[in-house]
Amino acid sequence: MQKNGVLYAIGAYTIWGLFPIYWSQLEAVPALQLIGHRIAWSFLLLMFVLVVSRQISSFRHSLSRRAIGIYLGAAFLISTNWYTYVWAVTHGLVVEASLGYFINPLFSIVLGMIFFGERLRPLQWGSIAFATIGVVYLTFSFGSLPWIALVLAATFGLYGLVKKAAPLGSFFGLTLETGLLFVPALVYLILCEATGTGSFLHSTGLQDWLMIGAGLVTIVPLLLFAAAAPRVPLSTIGLLQYLNPTMQLLLGVFAYHEPFTRDRLIGFALVWLSLVLFWIEGLYARRIAGGTPMPELGEG
Repeated sequence: MQKNGVLYAIGAYTIWGLFPIYWSQLEAVPALQLIGHRIAWSFLLLMFVLVVSRQISSFRHSLSRRAIGIYLGAAFLISTNWYTYVWAVTHGLVVEASLGYFINPLFSIVLGMIFFGERLRPLQWGSIAFATIGVVYLTFSFGSLPWIALVLAATFGLYGLVKKAAPLGSFFGLTLETGLLFVPALVYLILCEATGTGSFLHSTGLQDWLMIGAGLVTIVPLLLFAAAAPRVPLSTIGLLQYLNPTMQLLLGVFAYHEPFTRDRLIGFALVWLSLVLFWIEGLYARRIAGGTPMPELGEG
């Protein structure tokens, strides 16, 4: 069971890690239109699955004013995250986008401290300090704040925070999120078509199919991750999650030939050091709390 879970997790993070290849094929399409298609086709696909699996009634009865209010906030955050990421990839900024997902776990720690009064242990403070130094170093060495990385980390971290209060499961939750965004997305796409700026059915056949497939590539890794989460130890998930930004970083440098200068290497190295400290501290804290040996990679 755990072996299957690891495979599911690797599948999810690998698909996410290959996203730059997918979205870069659509760089001629405005990012906002891509997000409109991603939302619209995702919602239609999710509704199809609900109908086929005969869960539509359960989904409808799970809705409430509280749920809708929470998922409105979640929908805003995830759509902002999607837009920022797609915009970055289609503008040749894959490396900076990968930085956002490297620092996201540390940002989540800070949110836990602010909103839940969680107290940080010394090594956790050290992790945050190294990551902060890394971001500051990148800012001064390049003369500008790595805003794409910070927006991605902030929106995804806040999205996770909102979801902690969410009453629905991951599948119903994503259906509601995309459903709340479906009408605005559809109206926007129709307006683009009416004003002659729409890309769908006015691009190459491949690009049209990729726009339709945006729903599928959004849903599949989320379903794989949902299947992996209950089967895999958190320590393993914590390590596997870095497969995604690592793949994106390598694609940005070696496939898309984005600059990775000595200064950028130093900044990233500081962030990587913070993540190593973060992981070691987490394993040590779990050993002390549980009185069990520190688990190896993949150990249950």
